[in-house]
Amino acid sequence: MSADLRPDLLLADLHLQVAKAGATPEASFLSEAFLRFCAGPAREARRVFLLGDIFESWVGDDLGLADYRQEIAALRALSDSGVEVLYQTGNRDFMLGRRFAQASGAHRLPDEWVTPLAGQATLLAHGDQYCTDDIGYQRWRRFSRLPLAQWLYLRLSPARRRRIAGGLREGKRDKPASIMDVNAEAIAQAFTRHGVTRMIHGHTHRPMQHMHTVQGRACERIVLADWRRGHIEWLRANVDSWHREIL
Repeated sequence: MSADLRPDLLLADLHLQVAKAGATPEASFLSEAFLRFCAGPAREARRVFLLGDIFESWVGDDLGLADYRQEIAALRALSDSGVEVLYQTGNRDFMLGRRFAQASGAHRLPDEWVTPLAGQATLLAHGDQYCTDDIGYQRWRRFSRLPLAQWLYLRLSPARRRRIAGGLREGKRDKPASIMDVNAEAIAQAFTRHGVTRMIHGHTHRPMQHMHTVQGRACERIVLADWRRGHIEWLRANVDSWHREIL
């Protein structure tokens, strides 16, 4: 197939877990599914976009490169095969650093990125930045992206870093569902800011196609599915259309 006709594949919220000896069935299932994806459907793509929360947690490149050795090797093999691999960070793996990019061969994108997809300029994002009703999380998000905060965090012991990451995951489970989805005004502002009429994001684990009217324009918002046992899904963007595919 001509490179220009190959599809783009988009996925988010894989939440890959450390699949070592004694790992949970969920961890092993997700890891094996990801390896099959990289060795199979992804090889036919022109570009593969990983829109954040690739990993359940990433507490620094020094630990992550060892924790996820197989998955990173699969990404490297994919990029070496000629497929362009691009990624954004999410709320679970925002500490992905330069060493990860070098080891995987993937290229990091900013938090919002516009690119041609299926014949239309499309805004890509993880999506957590649009959950503005969760005021506490947005404060944490701004703080945790500060270079000084990350520098200090990486100087903590591995055990303490893992405890902090685990505590953040537990805290999210206690929040009301009403503040866990995107805010309509934040979405409208993103459409206006980038001058596009299509957006693709993940984060909310609520896969759906939404239609919005923004300043008189019809706008489409596609939410990617999260990966879980029994349901591995991504979005396939062809030259002029898109659809969801399941492994």
